[in-house]
Amino acid sequence: MNILLWVVQGVLCAMFLYVGTLKIIQPKEKLVSSLGPWVEGVTPGQLKFIGLLEVLGALGLVLPMYLDIYPILTPVAAFGLGITMIGAIMTHLNRNENKNLVNNIVILGLCLFVVIGRLMLAPVIDFSF
Repeated sequence: MNILLWVVQGVLCAMFLYVGTLKIIQPKEKLVSSLGPWVEGVTPGQLKFIGLLEVLGALGLVLPMYLDIYPILTPVAAFGLGITMIGAIMTHLNRNENKNLVNNIVILGLCLFVVIGRLMLAPVIDFSF
């Protein structure tokens, strides 16, 4: 289970690092073609903030456990990215962009898998007293 969780964490990390970095460094106009029309509904500042949250969450998925420094931050980061995906789902629902929902729901499921996995299935900390 630990290996599967590491694989999922790595995939999510790579994906959120890539997309988050795009949102931070590329102009809004260019992102409409690569990320979709939802980008038109947010300001450039909001887009950069979302990107920053995604990059920080991506790093939080792997670095705390890899460095063994506050490893409890790994499920916390996965939970935060899950909240981000709920926001993405709500945005696409409000804009009637239903084709994007499947991807967002799958990513949300993977984030929840990491949360549950790192708290219960292959815990990062020992909860027994």
